[in-house]
Amino acid sequence: MLGLRCSVGTLSDVGHRLLQTTTFHGIRVQGIRVGSAEIPDHKRIAVSLQSIYGIGRSRARQILSELNIDNKLTRELTGRELMALREHVSSTYVIGEDLRRCVNADITRLKGLQCYKGIRHEDKLPCRGQRTKTNSRTAKKGLTAVSERHRASYA
Repeated sequence: MLGLRCSVGTLSDVGHRLLQTTTFHGIRVQGIRVGSAEIPDHKRIAVSLQSIYGIGRSRARQILSELNIDNKLTRELTGRELMALREHVSSTYVIGEDLRRCVNADITRLKGLQCYKGIRHEDKLPCRGQRTKTNSRTAKKGLTAVSERHRASYA
């Protein structure tokens, strides 16, 4: 039994150790949950944070510098560092499914406004000014000569 005088850091260390050795239906769990994503524990923290949608290389380094955590292997994190990392990432940044939802809502809003970017999104064409005469072949692959939007105006 852990006892009454056990600190939060020790409890999270125990939970972390249990998570590392737990198996579910023969599949071994190898990772730590931060936000809504599981980061791998065999990589350095700056690299493993990049597996979370919305955190890139510069933001991962920024998080580590704000928390004063060295760039060590993820499995070598102490319980306090892990709790601080979870709290900081979940409270400060919009990541994961929340970020995907925001991006999709913005694209839907642009489509509803029928602005240039919204029309380009509807037609599945590049909307940031890239050339389309010779490039963007995969974007134009399934398109016909007259798009759905234009077809409705001809009828």
